[in-house]
Amino acid sequence: MALTRKISDIIKEDTTGLLSKHPSWLRIELSNVATILNGFAFPSSYFNNDGIGLPLIRIRDVTEGNTTTYYNGDYDDIYLVNKNEILVGMDGDFNLGLWKSSPSLLNQRVCKISLKNDNIYDKQFLIYLLPPYLKAINDATSSITVKHLSSKTLNEILLPLPPLNEQKRIADKIDELFSELDNGIEELETAQKKLELYRQSLLKSAVEGKLSKEWRETQTEISETGKQLLERILKERRERWAQEKLNEFNEKGKTPPKNWQEKYPEPVQPYDSINLPKLPNNWTWASLDQLAYPIRNGMSPKPNIEEKGYPILRINAVRAMKVHLDECRHIDLPYESVKNFIIKNNDILITRYNGSIDLLGVFGVVRDLDKPMLHPDKLIRAQPILGETLSNWIELAANIGHSRGYVKSRAKTTSGQTGVSGEDIKQTPIALPPLTEQLYLTNLISLKLENISNQFDSLAIILKQTSDQKLNVLKDAFNGSLVYQDPNDEPAQILLERIQQQKEAEFLAKKNNTQKSSTPKVKKEVSMSKTILDVLKNQSDWISGQELATAFGLTAQSSIEDIEQFYEELRTLSLDDKIMVRPDQLNKKQQDLIKLKDKTDAS
Repeated sequence: MALTRKISDIIKEDTTGLLSKHPSWLRIELSNVATILNGFAFPSSYFNNDGIGLPLIRIRDVTEGNTTTYYNGDYDDIYLVNKNEILVGMDGDFNLGLWKSSPSLLNQRVCKISLKNDNIYDKQFLIYLLPPYLKAINDATSSITVKHLSSKTLNEILLPLPPLNEQKRIADKIDELFSELDNGIEELETAQKKLELYRQSLLKSAVEGKLSKEWRETQTEISETGKQLLERILKERRERWAQEKLNEFNEKGKTPPKNWQEKYPEPVQPYDSINLPKLPNNWTWASLDQLAYPIRNGMSPKPNIEEKGYPILRINAVRAMKVHLDECRHIDLPYESVKNFIIKNNDILITRYNGSIDLLGVFGVVRDLDKPMLHPDKLIRAQPILGETLSNWIELAANIGHSRGYVKSRAKTTSGQTGVSGEDIKQTPIALPPLTEQLYLTNLISLKLENISNQFDSLAIILKQTSDQKLNVLKDAFNGSLVYQDPNDEPAQILLERIQQQKEAEFLAKKNNTQKSSTPKVKKEVSMSKTILDVLKNQSDWISGQELATAFGLTAQSSIEDIEQFYEELRTLSLDDKIMVRPDQLNKKQQDLIKLKDKTDAS
């Protein structure tokens, strides 16, 4: 939805200090110092990723400053964007960015800001100044649909107007201080990357047996090799299956049929078992299916909004070597319906669907669980045969090296979702050392990972402090205390008078051009055939903002006029108190649900 509050009120209520100004400065609307060009709705049928035509700037490209999308169709030169021009994303987060690439085309929902006269307003000063205002507007914008920034709102932003020379001094000083701080941030981020590389190397050396090489050399006797351990696990796996079946017969009041134990489903072998990498002596390869039973998908009933019943994990609760038990929703069903989906400590959960390949097929062990909790359909649960020690080892081994590479190789993408099948997960090769070596390695890794985590925390604290320093620089800059006040600077009032003279000249030039034009311009009529009120009257229940926009007639190719008509209608209905809005708590998306407040009187 578009903004429904006054910019002046947002500035007045600001608590960040980033919208302040020096008492001697004035304020002026952005439209007085800059022009805004909205992007064009170029037809997607001419889009390509093959480098044919001109680069096309889409909203996702604003912060990156470059694009991989090209457009090979007709265009007007007015929509060309050159290097170092200012761009703003009109949907979502309202990001500002500088274009870093070659001349490119400005697509819809991205706008270009061009200063009218650099002898009135400094470009670098504007680049530093504008983002806090965009964030404040974003925070004050309702999310009935994806947040939308209109050209009107952008034009009405009340910018501080210091003397021009002071603008330049401020921008130069920010450049100087930010350069030092950014160098520090770069060093910290480099340290983080090196620490992560060390972490990955440490984990890899553990699952390949290199980390425990010296430890193995000190062991004079091995009570049980990896191969012998696997044989014991397989025996206990069969016994677990048999006990499960007996329990089922008892619950149904049935006598087990003759030869029922012969129906035992043998576990699958590890994938490509002939060509698996060589392991240290006394280690062996096993599949996840051999090491755990049962391995099952979760349940799929729709969670409720009221947080009633059993908590059920979200898919994002599982990350590599971690299960976040606070990431959950709720399902209100009887125990009999959910009993097979209740997770336990030492269970392993695996993501079988995710939008990111890096988060797909990752393994995490359930720890510190103190209440009944369920797992959803997009998470696979595996119950290792030997409990905690084997669970910890599988979690480590499956998230790194050959095992991780196998899972990623089995990923398939359908309808934008990347997934891996349960059968492929069962075949995941797991390097299996003797149990004593597993215990040694998992304990050692746990200590080393704790140390690495502490280092990450320390770096994160320093990074935040550095980022806070940048914010403090901006606060000082915008309240006028970062640089000295020069009495010889041209006063802001004189600058304002020059701006007014420029506006009058622009008005006269526009008026003369209109009089000279032989063909009157016809205002483009918006093509929407329905009103929002029409759509909502036909709804018996809540409707999401995205669904409302679609029913209204908006598409990916809709014009800026159509989009702004939609948001203006929505704004009017909201101000007139004719609609009800509530957060979409069920899906936790950045949009709200909408409904007529009184369907009989809303017209």
